[in-house]
Amino acid sequence: MPLYHTLGQIPRKRHIVFRRPDGGLYAEELMGHEGFVGTSSLLYHVHPPTTVLRARKVADIVWEPDTDTSLRHRHFLTSRLAPGGSPTMSRVPLLFNSDIGMLYVEPDVIDAHFYRNSQADEVVYVVEGEGVLESVFGELPYRSGDYVVIHRNITHRWRLDPSKGRTKLLVMESRGHVRIPSRYRNDVGQMLEGAPYSERDIRRPQLAEAHDERGEFPIFVKQYNAINELVLDHHPFDVVGWDGHFYPWAFSIHDFEPIVGRIHQPPPVHQTFAGDGFVICSFCPRPYDFDPEAIPAPYNHSNVDSDEVLFYASSEFMSRKGIEYGSITHHPDGLPHGPHPGRAEASIGAKYTNELAVMMDSFRPLTIARAAREIEDERYHQSWLDAQHAPFNPPTS
Repeated sequence: MPLYHTLGQIPRKRHIVFRRPDGGLYAEELMGHEGFVGTSSLLYHVHPPTTVLRARKVADIVWEPDTDTSLRHRHFLTSRLAPGGSPTMSRVPLLFNSDIGMLYVEPDVIDAHFYRNSQADEVVYVVEGEGVLESVFGELPYRSGDYVVIHRNITHRWRLDPSKGRTKLLVMESRGHVRIPSRYRNDVGQMLEGAPYSERDIRRPQLAEAHDERGEFPIFVKQYNAINELVLDHHPFDVVGWDGHFYPWAFSIHDFEPIVGRIHQPPPVHQTFAGDGFVICSFCPRPYDFDPEAIPAPYNHSNVDSDEVLFYASSEFMSRKGIEYGSITHHPDGLPHGPHPGRAEASIGAKYTNELAVMMDSFRPLTIARAAREIEDERYHQSWLDAQHAPFNPPTS
């Protein structure tokens, strides 16, 4: 993150004496990426973060690929996945490559353990639900429509609020550092006037009371494609203060300001996040193109060096038939795609769209996970045919 932030108690200078009320030293921890040259934050713990009682490997993580590797457009219905489980341990992998993984979960329990992903940044789109992301940096309330960005190695726990209804999470795990696109920022990191969101739209953790508790506190750590359990001798959220540029943050898709034009604008205008080997975009309610001869529906296009994945956060999408709320479509590199029959013509003269969708474009081919095959609409690749040749009857959930 390019935004400096501070919470709680910190000393006058970095790396100087800072004592607890009992006279002992608070334990400093520098957390950041790219060694000592990337964004980082300096945290002050009541207890050293290194006091581990026990360590063990819990399980290997194996994302099994679909054995059917034929090239075709694909459509998956998350409504067919079994709900329930943990927000961290019950995630179902759907698509992945060496840069990015897309997973889905509808949790109904609050984890007893704490969680830390030490091999990936996470961008979690909150499809439904409300609650608080607890972390070493404080508390970050979240709600439906939020992107919650959790950089690697941040110990956290999802505190679901069941009184607000069920929770649905779309999780994107990035091997690289997730960031605001460079074209939205000036050379000192400030967001530009023409960017589709600003610093005011970014929500940062709120101060929480430091937990000075002794005992046994399990942290599940994802690293080297495995889950490991580390048991600390104290509560991990014992931070009295911190400052820096590295922390979890939230941004609502409803605060994204769409860029529109007289003629159809290409998908990069919807970009929300940048990653190594992928981008994430937000398709939001907006006015259509306003030239009287404009065709608002997107033109046919071929992704000659990327795979396109769309999660439909509403049942409306200008160029699609046969999708539902919670659908995921995958349009792979090597195949043209575009509006379904009749959608381009129907869009002419339309003034507005209420569509809401999250798009992830990867620049390396994606592998379909075996679990995704079980929720697939197997006739989706035929859905561009005229009805007289091959009627397309979308499946019911």
